[in-house]
Amino acid sequence: MLLLSRVHPPRRPRGRYFSCLLDRYGFVPPASLSPSREETPQASGAGGKKRRPKKPPYRPPSSLDRGGRPAAHSDLPFDFRFSYTESTPGDRPIGLREPKYSPFGPGRLDRPWTGACAPAIDTTLRDVHAEDPAPAAEKDLEEARRRERERLLGEPLTPAERAFFVEKYQKNRTKKQINLGRDGLTHNMLNDIHNHWKNDEAVRVKCLGVPTVDMHNVCHQLEDKTGGLIIHRHGGQLILYRGRHYNPKKRPVIPLMLWKPAEPVYPRLIKTTIEGLTVEETKEMRKKGLHVPVLTKLGKLYTYFSPTYMHGKDRTYQLSYFTAKNGYYASLVLMVRDAFLTDELVRIDCKGLPKSDYRKIGVKLRDIVPCIIVSFDKEQIIVWRGKDYNGTIQEQDHTPKSFVPVLEAESAAIDNGDQEQTLNDWSSDECSLTSSSNEVSDDIISNECSLTSSSDEISDDIISDKCSP
Repeated sequence: MLLLSRVHPPRRPRGRYFSCLLDRYGFVPPASLSPSREETPQASGAGGKKRRPKKPPYRPPSSLDRGGRPAAHSDLPFDFRFSYTESTPGDRPIGLREPKYSPFGPGRLDRPWTGACAPAIDTTLRDVHAEDPAPAAEKDLEEARRRERERLLGEPLTPAERAFFVEKYQKNRTKKQINLGRDGLTHNMLNDIHNHWKNDEAVRVKCLGVPTVDMHNVCHQLEDKTGGLIIHRHGGQLILYRGRHYNPKKRPVIPLMLWKPAEPVYPRLIKTTIEGLTVEETKEMRKKGLHVPVLTKLGKLYTYFSPTYMHGKDRTYQLSYFTAKNGYYASLVLMVRDAFLTDELVRIDCKGLPKSDYRKIGVKLRDIVPCIIVSFDKEQIIVWRGKDYNGTIQEQDHTPKSFVPVLEAESAAIDNGDQEQTLNDWSSDECSLTSSSNEVSDDIISNECSLTSSSDEISDDIISDKCSP
């Protein structure tokens, strides 16, 4: 018996099941409908769940990431600098220590950074024959600051209002204050002052360190950059009033600096030879300056007893000294001027102070006294009065115009009897140079007391030498 085998059509490859009518129609499936074995996601586990895609790595938030926001814009009419009291626009640097990286962060401020400041107005010369626009721009900015300050201050304070604010913001009444140190009035400090003005009508500012050599400049910059008014000054303590028409909701936009920029390179302070002298005369003067009696010692002197252990159980105490970094140096300029009446060289002891601090003090003395810097060797400031020094030179008036009404108003309040502060508090000579203590040598004490004429125990010889015209 013959078994007839049934003829079957050819089998198609496994894995794909196509229609029988595929041969009659020229349909070609797209690639998305026929995934390959490599593209098919593999199942994991018994449930056949698909693997989740990996999350992107965590990126911490950064203040440099603007998130697509535009650069900040400020209408403050002055150039942004790191310190407004320790840098002057007239000093031209000769180089930069780093590229012109803006300390406000990349793309955070619409003002370019020149390496020393962020100017409010672009004063770049577009034409060779054009005039320098910097003087006119500076004059316009100063006029804008004056108008805005007059608008905020409004009517002057009465003596009763002034006495009320002075008493309210004393140290025994409130602990809120702003400390002004060796960097002077910095840019970020302006934001701190406006934050205090948000809840209080005035703020107390305590000044110490290098900027106190020129307190008139500190007061002028505080009033000029903040738009406020100094209603009281006692030594290094200031009270800054915000004004009658100050509105915290309309405070100016102050972009913050994210880091301290590197200082530019300036010409050398100490040159090989002093102007007008030969090399041999310069060397002889520097040697002579190190043996001149010390005029004063800068910094605060603290004394304490440190225990020392001897043989057995006996304990002894040794007297030790500690020199702080910051002091109050408002009367240093007057002391140097008075010393130049009798001596041509003056030496100031700066042991314990950072090198940058006493170099800045020497520059301030050179510009204010004026005098010639001889040397900074062995942590000493040695200055020379010069060949053409006039013994009858009068004290230069460094009081800014914006600060004159404050002094006049304060003196008027004293005459009316509404203020308990005396006029001598404005000079604050007795509070300056807190470096003197009971353990300082008699020479330093005699020099300080002879200048202020406040001691009866000094010999008549010292008084006659220092106070003679």
